[in-house]
Amino acid sequence: MDPQDRQFVLMHTDELDKDGYPDECPFSSRRAGKAIETMDSLGLLGYSNIKIMKPKPVSEEILLKFHTKEYLDVLKRSGRGEHDFKALKMGLGTPDCPIFKDMFEFSSLAAGGTVTGAELILEKKADVVLNLSGGFHHAKPAEASGFCFINDVVLGVAKLIDAGKKVMVVDIDAHHFDGVQDAFYDSDKVTCISFHEDGKTLFPGTGDFLETGKGKGLGFTVNIPLPVGTYDEIYKRAFDKIVLHRIDIEQPDVLVVELGMDSLAGDPLAHLNLSNNVYADIIDDLNNLNIPMLITGGGGYNIHDTVRGWALCTGILIEGKEDDHITAGLGGVMLENTAWVGGLRDRTLVTHSGYRQDVDSTIEKIIDFHLNNKN
Repeated sequence: MDPQDRQFVLMHTDELDKDGYPDECPFSSRRAGKAIETMDSLGLLGYSNIKIMKPKPVSEEILLKFHTKEYLDVLKRSGRGEHDFKALKMGLGTPDCPIFKDMFEFSSLAAGGTVTGAELILEKKADVVLNLSGGFHHAKPAEASGFCFINDVVLGVAKLIDAGKKVMVVDIDAHHFDGVQDAFYDSDKVTCISFHEDGKTLFPGTGDFLETGKGKGLGFTVNIPLPVGTYDEIYKRAFDKIVLHRIDIEQPDVLVVELGMDSLAGDPLAHLNLSNNVYADIIDDLNNLNIPMLITGGGGYNIHDTVRGWALCTGILIEGKEDDHITAGLGGVMLENTAWVGGLRDRTLVTHSGYRQDVDSTIEKIIDFHLNNKN
Protein backbone atom coordinates (compact mmCIF):
# COMPACT_ATOMS: atom_id res chain seq x y z
CA MET A 1 0.00 0.00 0.00
CA ASP A 2 1.29 3.43 -0.91
CA PRO A 3 1.84 5.54 2.25
CA GLN A 4 -0.50 8.18 0.91
CA ASP A 5 -3.29 5.62 0.71
CA ARG A 6 -3.07 4.90 4.44
CA GLN A 7 -5.27 6.74 6.90
CA PHE A 8 -3.04 8.78 9.21
CA VAL A 9 -4.27 10.38 12.45
CA LEU A 10 -2.22 12.85 14.44
CA MET A 11 -3.45 13.17 18.02
CA HIS A 12 -2.96 16.67 19.39
CA THR A 13 -4.53 19.53 21.31
CA ASP A 14 -3.12 22.92 22.22
CA GLU A 15 -3.94 22.13 25.85
CA LEU A 16 -0.89 19.85 25.92
CA ASP A 17 1.41 22.65 24.76
CA LYS A 18 0.92 24.62 27.96
CA ASP A 19 3.69 22.59 29.57
CA GLY A 20 2.70 22.07 33.15
CA TYR A 21 6.19 20.78 33.92
CA PRO A 22 8.27 23.48 35.65
CA ASP A 23 10.84 25.31 33.52
CA GLU A 24 13.73 23.76 35.44
CA CYS A 25 12.55 20.25 34.48
CA PRO A 26 14.30 18.86 31.37
CA PHE A 27 11.02 17.48 30.02
CA SER A 28 9.07 19.86 27.77
CA SER A 29 5.66 18.97 26.42
CA ARG A 30 5.91 21.91 24.01
CA ARG A 31 7.97 19.68 21.69
CA ALA A 32 4.86 18.07 20.18
CA GLY A 33 3.27 21.39 19.25
CA LYS A 34 6.54 22.68 17.78
CA ALA A 35 6.88 19.52 15.69
CA ILE A 36 3.34 19.90 14.35
CA GLU A 37 4.00 23.55 13.49
CA THR A 38 7.07 22.43 11.54
CA MET A 39 5.12 19.72 9.72
CA ASP A 40 2.46 22.24 8.79
CA SER A 41 5.09 24.71 7.53
CA LEU A 42 6.48 22.01 5.27
CA GLY A 43 3.06 21.19 3.83
CA LEU A 44 2.94 17.72 5.38
CA LEU A 45 -0.49 18.15 6.91
CA GLY A 46 -2.31 19.11 3.72
CA TYR A 47 -2.92 15.62 2.39
CA SER A 48 -6.47 14.29 2.26
CA ASN A 49 -5.57 11.17 4.23
CA ILE A 50 -4.21 13.17 7.20
CA LYS A 51 -6.48 13.99 10.11
CA ILE A 52 -5.65 15.87 13.30
CA MET A 53 -7.80 14.72 16.21
CA LYS A 54 -8.11 16.08 19.71
CA PRO A 55 -7.56 13.37 22.36
CA LYS A 56 -10.01 12.81 25.15
CA PRO A 57 -8.88 12.13 28.71
CA VAL A 58 -8.55 8.49 29.72
CA SER A 59 -11.50 7.29 31.78
CA GLU A 60 -10.92 6.10 35.32
CA GLU A 61 -12.14 2.65 34.30
CA ILE A 62 -9.31 2.34 31.80
CA LEU A 63 -6.72 3.88 34.13
CA LEU A 64 -7.57 1.28 36.77
CA LYS A 65 -6.61 -1.52 34.37
CA PHE A 66 -3.01 -0.65 35.25
CA HIS A 67 -2.80 2.03 37.95
CA THR A 68 -4.06 1.68 41.51
CA LYS A 69 -6.94 3.82 42.75
CA GLU A 70 -4.85 5.03 45.68
CA TYR A 71 -2.14 6.27 43.32
CA LEU A 72 -4.63 8.03 41.05
CA ASP A 73 -6.24 9.72 44.07
CA VAL A 74 -2.82 10.92 45.29
CA LEU A 75 -2.00 12.18 41.79
CA LYS A 76 -5.23 14.18 41.72
CA ARG A 77 -4.66 15.66 45.18
CA SER A 78 -1.07 16.59 44.36
CA GLY A 79 -2.25 18.51 41.30
CA ARG A 80 -4.54 20.49 43.60
CA GLY A 81 -1.61 21.40 45.84
CA GLU A 82 -2.30 18.75 48.50
CA HIS A 83 1.16 17.20 48.55
CA ASP A 84 2.08 14.89 51.41
CA PHE A 85 4.52 12.14 52.41
CA LYS A 86 2.41 9.48 50.73
CA ALA A 87 2.84 11.31 47.42
CA LEU A 88 6.60 11.46 47.91
CA LYS A 89 6.69 7.70 48.56
CA MET A 90 4.91 7.27 45.23
CA GLY A 91 7.61 9.22 43.42
CA LEU A 92 5.81 12.57 43.26
CA GLY A 93 7.63 15.78 44.07
CA THR A 94 11.07 14.63 42.92
CA PRO A 95 13.24 16.49 40.36
CA ASP A 96 12.17 14.12 37.57
CA CYS A 97 8.51 13.89 38.61
CA PRO A 98 7.71 17.39 39.84
CA ILE A 99 4.37 18.49 41.23
CA PHE A 100 2.47 20.92 39.03
CA LYS A 101 -1.08 22.25 38.79
CA ASP A 102 -3.65 19.85 37.30
CA MET A 103 -0.99 17.20 36.73
CA PHE A 104 -3.57 14.38 36.73
CA GLU A 105 -5.70 16.09 34.10
CA PHE A 106 -2.63 16.86 31.96
CA SER A 107 -1.33 13.29 32.16
CA SER A 108 -4.74 11.75 31.55
CA LEU A 109 -5.20 13.87 28.42
CA ALA A 110 -1.73 13.02 27.11
CA ALA A 111 -2.42 9.32 27.69
CA GLY A 112 -5.78 9.72 26.00
CA GLY A 113 -4.06 10.24 22.67
CA THR A 114 -2.54 6.78 22.87
CA VAL A 115 -5.67 5.01 24.11
CA THR A 116 -7.83 6.77 21.52
CA GLY A 117 -5.26 5.83 18.90
CA ALA A 118 -5.60 2.16 19.84
CA GLU A 119 -9.38 2.46 19.54
CA LEU A 120 -9.09 4.05 16.08
CA ILE A 121 -6.89 1.20 14.89
CA LEU A 122 -9.29 -1.40 16.28
CA GLU A 123 -12.21 0.34 14.56
CA LYS A 124 -10.20 0.46 11.30
CA LYS A 125 -10.54 4.24 11.24
CA ALA A 126 -6.76 4.68 11.08
CA ASP A 127 -3.75 2.76 9.80
CA VAL A 128 -1.17 4.91 11.56
CA VAL A 129 -1.78 6.97 14.71
CA LEU A 130 0.88 9.32 16.08
CA ASN A 131 0.67 10.74 19.61
CA LEU A 132 3.82 12.79 20.16
CA SER A 133 2.49 13.81 23.57
CA GLY A 134 2.58 10.18 24.72
CA GLY A 135 5.28 7.65 25.48
CA PHE A 136 5.38 7.72 29.30
CA HIS A 137 6.88 4.25 29.56
CA HIS A 138 8.42 4.49 33.06
CA ALA A 139 5.23 4.93 35.12
CA LYS A 140 4.37 2.01 37.40
CA PRO A 141 0.97 1.01 38.81
CA ALA A 142 1.52 3.05 42.00
CA GLU A 143 4.63 5.06 41.27
CA ALA A 144 5.67 7.99 39.08
CA SER A 145 9.14 7.74 37.54
CA GLY A 146 11.31 9.41 34.93
CA PHE A 147 8.94 12.31 34.05
CA CYS A 148 6.11 9.74 33.71
CA PHE A 149 2.90 9.76 35.73
CA ILE A 150 0.42 7.68 33.69
CA ASN A 151 1.70 4.86 31.50
CA ASP A 152 -0.14 5.44 28.23
CA VAL A 153 1.92 2.78 26.42
CA VAL A 154 0.72 0.04 28.77
CA LEU A 155 -2.87 1.27 28.53
CA GLY A 156 -2.77 1.40 24.73
CA VAL A 157 -1.25 -2.07 24.47
CA ALA A 158 -3.79 -3.45 26.95
CA LYS A 159 -6.63 -2.06 24.83
CA LEU A 160 -5.25 -3.84 21.77
CA ILE A 161 -4.57 -7.21 23.38
CA ASP A 162 -7.95 -7.19 25.13
CA ALA A 163 -9.42 -7.02 21.62
CA GLY A 164 -7.46 -10.12 20.66
CA LYS A 165 -4.72 -8.43 18.66
CA LYS A 166 -1.19 -9.78 18.50
CA VAL A 167 0.96 -6.78 19.49
CA MET A 168 4.63 -5.97 19.27
CA VAL A 169 6.12 -3.01 21.16
CA VAL A 170 9.24 -1.48 19.62
CA ASP A 171 10.79 1.14 21.89
CA ILE A 172 13.77 3.12 20.57
CA ASP A 173 13.87 5.69 23.34
CA ALA A 174 17.33 5.94 24.96
CA HIS A 175 15.90 4.88 28.31
CA HIS A 176 14.71 1.35 29.07
CA PHE A 177 10.93 0.88 29.10
CA ASP A 178 10.88 -0.56 32.62
CA GLY A 179 7.20 0.22 33.29
CA VAL A 180 6.12 -1.50 30.07
CA GLN A 181 8.41 -4.47 30.68
CA ASP A 182 7.07 -4.96 34.20
CA ALA A 183 3.48 -4.86 32.97
CA PHE A 184 3.91 -7.64 30.40
CA TYR A 185 6.94 -9.59 31.65
CA ASP A 186 4.97 -12.78 32.24
CA SER A 187 2.61 -12.40 29.26
CA ASP A 188 2.70 -14.17 25.90
CA LYS A 189 0.16 -11.73 24.43
CA VAL A 190 2.70 -9.08 23.47
CA THR A 191 6.34 -9.03 22.36
CA CYS A 192 8.23 -6.13 23.95
CA ILE A 193 11.49 -5.00 22.36
CA SER A 194 13.62 -2.17 23.74
CA PHE A 195 16.71 -0.52 22.24
CA HIS A 196 18.21 1.62 25.01
CA GLU A 197 21.45 2.81 26.50
CA ASP A 198 22.91 0.24 28.87
CA GLY A 199 21.51 0.55 32.39
CA LYS A 200 25.07 0.68 33.73
CA THR A 201 25.36 4.23 32.38
CA LEU A 202 21.77 5.49 32.24
CA PHE A 203 18.50 5.61 34.19
CA PRO A 204 16.58 3.48 35.09
CA GLY A 205 19.37 0.90 35.35
CA THR A 206 17.29 -1.99 34.01
CA GLY A 207 17.07 -3.75 30.66
CA ASP A 208 19.95 -6.22 30.64
CA PHE A 209 19.86 -8.50 27.59
CA LEU A 210 19.34 -11.48 29.91
CA GLU A 211 15.93 -10.06 30.93
CA THR A 212 13.75 -12.06 28.53
CA GLY A 213 10.49 -12.62 30.42
CA LYS A 214 9.23 -15.25 32.82
CA GLY A 215 6.60 -17.98 32.89
CA LYS A 216 4.37 -17.81 29.82
CA GLY A 217 6.19 -14.60 28.85
CA LEU A 218 9.63 -16.19 28.58
CA GLY A 219 11.14 -15.07 25.28
CA PHE A 220 8.57 -12.33 24.70
CA THR A 221 10.80 -9.60 26.20
CA VAL A 222 13.82 -8.55 24.15
CA ASN A 223 16.36 -6.06 25.50
CA ILE A 224 19.20 -4.53 23.50
CA PRO A 225 21.31 -2.49 25.96
CA LEU A 226 23.59 -0.23 23.94
CA PRO A 227 27.08 0.90 24.95
CA VAL A 228 27.96 4.58 25.13
CA GLY A 229 28.74 5.91 21.67
CA THR A 230 26.56 3.48 19.69
CA TYR A 231 26.37 4.78 16.12
CA ASP A 232 24.00 4.51 13.14
CA GLU A 233 25.36 1.53 11.23
CA ILE A 234 25.62 -0.94 14.10
CA TYR A 235 22.29 0.25 15.55
CA LYS A 236 20.55 -0.39 12.23
CA ARG A 237 22.23 -3.78 11.92
CA ALA A 238 20.90 -4.80 15.32
CA PHE A 239 17.45 -3.47 14.45
CA ASP A 240 17.33 -5.42 11.20
CA LYS A 241 18.64 -8.64 12.73
CA ILE A 242 16.38 -8.56 15.77
CA VAL A 243 13.27 -6.45 15.18
CA LEU A 244 12.64 -7.08 11.50
CA HIS A 245 13.44 -10.75 12.05
CA ARG A 246 10.93 -11.05 14.90
CA ILE A 247 8.27 -9.20 12.91
CA ASP A 248 8.78 -11.57 9.98
CA ILE A 249 8.41 -14.60 12.25
CA GLU A 250 5.59 -13.40 14.51
CA GLN A 251 3.50 -11.38 12.05
CA PRO A 252 2.00 -9.01 14.64
CA ASP A 253 -1.37 -7.38 14.00
CA VAL A 254 -0.27 -4.02 15.41
CA LEU A 255 3.07 -2.35 16.08
CA VAL A 256 3.29 0.02 19.06
CA VAL A 257 6.36 2.22 18.58
CA GLU A 258 7.93 4.55 21.12
CA LEU A 259 9.78 7.16 19.06
CA GLY A 260 11.87 8.86 21.75
CA MET A 261 14.54 11.12 20.27
CA ASP A 262 16.98 11.05 23.19
CA SER A 263 19.16 8.47 21.42
CA LEU A 264 20.35 11.26 19.14
CA ALA A 265 23.93 12.45 19.54
CA GLY A 266 24.16 15.46 21.82
CA ASP A 267 21.08 14.74 23.89
CA PRO A 268 21.86 16.17 27.34
CA LEU A 269 20.51 13.14 29.24
CA ALA A 270 21.96 10.24 27.23
CA HIS A 271 25.25 9.18 25.64
CA LEU A 272 24.53 7.55 22.28
CA ASN A 273 25.82 8.80 18.94
CA LEU A 274 22.93 8.36 16.53
CA SER A 275 21.80 10.72 13.80
CA ASN A 276 18.16 11.06 12.83
CA ASN A 277 19.03 9.34 9.55
CA VAL A 278 18.84 5.95 11.26
CA TYR A 279 15.46 6.89 12.76
CA ALA A 280 14.30 7.75 9.24
CA ASP A 281 15.52 4.40 7.91
CA ILE A 282 13.81 2.49 10.71
CA ILE A 283 10.50 4.30 10.27
CA ASP A 284 10.67 3.73 6.52
CA ASP A 285 11.22 -0.01 7.06
CA LEU A 286 8.30 -0.27 9.48
CA ASN A 287 6.07 1.84 7.25
CA ASN A 288 6.70 -0.43 4.28
CA LEU A 289 5.45 -3.46 6.21
CA ASN A 290 1.89 -2.12 6.02
CA ILE A 291 1.15 -3.19 9.59
CA PRO A 292 -1.07 -0.80 11.57
CA MET A 293 1.09 1.36 13.85
CA LEU A 294 0.39 3.22 17.06
CA ILE A 295 3.33 5.59 17.56
CA THR A 296 4.09 7.68 20.63
CA GLY A 297 6.66 10.32 21.41
CA GLY A 298 8.90 9.82 24.43
CA GLY A 299 12.23 11.28 25.47
CA GLY A 300 14.21 13.95 23.68
CA TYR A 301 15.79 16.73 25.70
CA ASN A 302 17.47 18.71 22.93
CA ILE A 303 14.25 20.33 21.76
CA HIS A 304 15.48 21.45 18.31
CA ASP A 305 16.82 17.99 17.48
CA THR A 306 13.72 16.26 18.82
CA VAL A 307 11.35 18.45 16.81
CA ARG A 308 13.40 17.99 13.66
CA GLY A 309 13.56 14.22 14.12
CA TRP A 310 9.84 13.89 14.71
CA ALA A 311 9.03 16.05 11.69
CA LEU A 312 11.39 13.99 9.52
CA CYS A 313 9.88 10.67 10.63
CA THR A 314 6.33 11.97 10.21
CA GLY A 315 7.15 13.12 6.70
CA ILE A 316 8.34 9.62 5.83
CA LEU A 317 5.24 8.04 7.38
CA ILE A 318 3.02 10.33 5.32
CA GLU A 319 4.92 10.56 2.03
CA GLY A 320 7.28 7.61 1.92
CA LYS A 321 11.05 7.85 2.00
CA GLU A 322 11.41 8.42 -1.72
CA ASP A 323 9.60 11.73 -1.37
CA ASP A 324 11.45 13.10 1.64
CA HIS A 325 13.20 15.66 -0.56
CA ILE A 326 10.25 17.86 0.36
CA THR A 327 11.49 18.02 3.94
CA ALA A 328 15.20 17.83 3.21
CA GLY A 329 15.95 21.46 2.47
CA LEU A 330 13.64 23.40 4.72
CA GLY A 331 14.06 22.19 8.28
CA GLY A 332 16.91 24.50 9.26
CA VAL A 333 14.98 27.53 8.06
CA MET A 334 11.70 26.51 9.63
CA LEU A 335 13.26 25.74 12.98
CA GLU A 336 15.51 28.82 12.94
CA ASN A 337 18.20 26.34 13.89
CA THR A 338 21.67 27.22 12.61
CA ALA A 339 23.21 24.01 13.92
CA TRP A 340 22.58 22.33 10.57
CA VAL A 341 21.12 24.28 7.65
CA GLY A 342 20.75 21.13 5.53
CA GLY A 343 17.22 20.61 6.76
CA LEU A 344 15.50 17.95 8.78
CA ARG A 345 18.19 15.34 8.23
CA ASP A 346 21.32 15.33 10.39
CA ARG A 347 24.86 15.36 9.13
CA THR A 348 26.49 11.96 8.81
CA LEU A 349 28.31 11.42 12.10
CA VAL A 350 31.82 10.00 12.23
CA THR A 351 32.85 7.54 14.93
CA HIS A 352 36.52 6.69 15.58
CA SER A 353 37.33 3.27 14.13
CA GLY A 354 38.87 1.96 17.36
CA TYR A 355 35.82 2.99 19.32
CA ARG A 356 33.58 1.38 16.70
CA GLN A 357 35.31 -1.95 17.24
CA ASP A 358 34.48 -1.94 20.95
CA VAL A 359 30.86 -0.96 20.30
CA ASP A 360 30.51 -3.51 17.50
CA SER A 361 31.88 -6.32 19.65
CA THR A 362 29.40 -5.63 22.45
CA ILE A 363 26.37 -5.32 20.21
CA GLU A 364 27.24 -8.33 18.05
CA LYS A 365 27.27 -10.49 21.19
CA ILE A 366 23.79 -9.23 22.07
CA ILE A 367 22.54 -9.89 18.54
CA ASP A 368 23.96 -13.39 18.67
CA PHE A 369 22.31 -14.06 22.04
CA HIS A 370 18.87 -13.06 20.80
CA LEU A 371 19.17 -14.97 17.53
CA ASN A 372 20.32 -18.15 19.23
CA ASN A 373 18.57 -18.05 22.60
CA LYS A 374 15.83 -20.68 22.58
CA ASN A 375 14.70 -19.94 26.17
